[in-house]
Formats: sequence, C-alpha cells, structure tokens
Amino acid sequence: MSHRIIIVDDHPLFRSALRQTLENTGGQMVFEEAGDIEGLSAALEADRDCDLVLLDLNMPGVRGFSGLLLLRAQFPEIPVMVVSAVEDIAVIRRCFDLGASGFLSKSESAARIRESIDTILAGGLWLPEGVSLDEHDEHTEVLSRLATLTPQQVRVLMMLSDGLMNKQIAFELSISEATVKAHVSAILQKLNVDSRTQAVIAASKIEQGQFAQLVENHS
Repeated sequence: MSHRIIIVDDHPLFRSALRQTLENTGGQMVFEEAGDIEGLSAALEADRDCDLVLLDLNMPGVRGFSGLLLLRAQFPEIPVMVVSAVEDIAVIRRCFDLGASGFLSKSESAARIRESIDTILAGGLWLPEGVSLDEHDEHTEVLSRLATLTPQQVRVLMMLSDGLMNKQIAFELSISEATVKAHVSAILQKLNVDSRTQAVIAASKIEQGQFAQLVENHS
C-alpha cells in the first residue's frame, strides 16, 4: 500500500530536492507539493486521505507556529513533521507542544530523512538527538490551550493579533459579527483569559520570542 505524503515549502527547489531524495530511497510513497498553507488546505479538503505532511515553518502568510497550529486544528488526524532550518531546542519543543509528530532539520542526510518518515508512518515520534519532551516551561500550558482552538478560532485570534475589530474580522471571514463575538468568547474561555488583550498576549506565544529572528538567521 502506498503512502500519500505532501511536502509544503515556499521554495520550489527545496520541495523538488526533498521529493527526489525520498523517491530515490525507494518505498511505496506518492508525493505531492504545496507552496503555502492555502495550497495544502485545498489539497487536503479535496482528499483528506493523507499519511504525512512535511511542513516548513517559515512561509508567507504565517507567523511563527501559526501555520502548524492551523493545520493541526483543521486536520488533527493527519501527522505533521516540521522540516526546518531552525534548530533551536525551544522552537523544536514548541512544535511538539502544538501537536507535531516529528521535527527534522533541513541539513539531515537522506538516510536520516527516510528513517524519520518511516518512524512516523509506523505511528512513532521523531525527535532530533539531544531533545527531550519531558521538560516544561511557562509557555507549555499556553501552547497546549492554543492547540484546543478550532480552525476558525485560530483565524479569529490571528486577526485579533493584527488589531482587527469584530466588524473587520466578520468581513474578512464572511461571517456575522455575532458569530465573531461567539468565537471571541470561546477563545477567551479556552485560553482561560478575561479580555481580548490577554488573548492577544497568549497568541504572541506563537511567535516564541525571537522566532522570526531565528528563522531569518537560518534561512
């Protein structure tokens, strides 16, 4: 039985190189490619039967972990392995806090890439050497709460973070203001906060402090 794997990265050359590497290692795998989260969502909406998504964190239209957060909320049954040039241990742990099944450095060898994919397809987790999931810090609980949001709630929260008002969010998402208010109330309850401002502060945890700088320095 073949496995359907979708490679998501905004650099066509990297997608092509990773695909060729995996195809050369043999095995029954069918590969697809997407250049952004929207393209991935469209592919999965058309056919949710997918065995693994290989996801780059740094792509247009997403901030920090928001792409991973949205993907896990929208398609929780599909395993996701983050493939990134960022090797910061705190960033790696955040990915697992938000539901990733693996984290793979873009500098890994072809053999290690294939081993990581086989491990996840078999139902396991793939952690880089030296990384432990036993350690927790002040962000762990916040990220766990963020992981309970629905896809629409994630979108609303991201728009709140951008400073949009309810009316603007309703227009952008083609929903009523009453629906936006209901989403905001649910977000506050799930994040255990009392105000929109506190929700935005919680959302800022997705940025993981210097995440943007880390990505820029390793891209």
